[in-house]
Amino acid sequence: MSGISPSTVLPARREDITLHTSDGLELVGELARPVHSPGSATLVTLHPLPTAGGFMDSHVIRKASFRLPALADLNVLRFNTRGTCSPRGCSQGAFDQAQGERFDVEAAVQFAVDAGLPKIWLLGWSFGTDLALKYGLLPAVQGAILLSPPLRYTTNEDLHRWAVDGRPVRILVPERDEFLQPPAARERFSILIQAQLSAHDAVHLWVGENQVRTALNEIVATVEPTRPAIDWDAQV
Repeated sequence: MSGISPSTVLPARREDITLHTSDGLELVGELARPVHSPGSATLVTLHPLPTAGGFMDSHVIRKASFRLPALADLNVLRFNTRGTCSPRGCSQGAFDQAQGERFDVEAAVQFAVDAGLPKIWLLGWSFGTDLALKYGLLPAVQGAILLSPPLRYTTNEDLHRWAVDGRPVRILVPERDEFLQPPAARERFSILIQAQLSAHDAVHLWVGENQVRTALNEIVATVEPTRPAIDWDAQV
């Protein structure tokens, strides 16, 4: 086949995983690793709002797991937060409006640590960005990448903690986002002097192959800035 298509699934070592939260729940997930290496970095992904259809198979996250182990030597961990279902199965518990989900974030990062995965970054999308900003300042986390942050549950105190901590934050804001567009995003995130915010010709859900490729390119460039750009037209 020539080039990457929307349905492309590239080789990886894929395993179903179960996360165990400190409040006693089991969460279902998957870890995708490069076939011939331990990976140069790791994405712990946090999906969009489950009450609006978000889950571990939300398409940008799914395509990251399908492509980035092979194309960028990255490990990709994805999972369903509490009360969320997907073809992989249902995680225990119930949606808790970004409260109990704290334990879900902690469990995912701890799984990555226990598995010996390198350079752990949080990749949050929509609701997942709130989880990253509220609960992502864990010792093993290198930084955070935020796709379409609505700042629905994030407080100014959460942002202040990241600002004081200083870990890198990469923010991708769609110009046609229905929740938070670039001008407002720049104002809200101004407290994060370490943040890199860029606007993109996209919508909140990054619809279409061009928008997905833009997001994946930015993700890879953030966690592995010296890696060559992905050749989307390469033979696979």
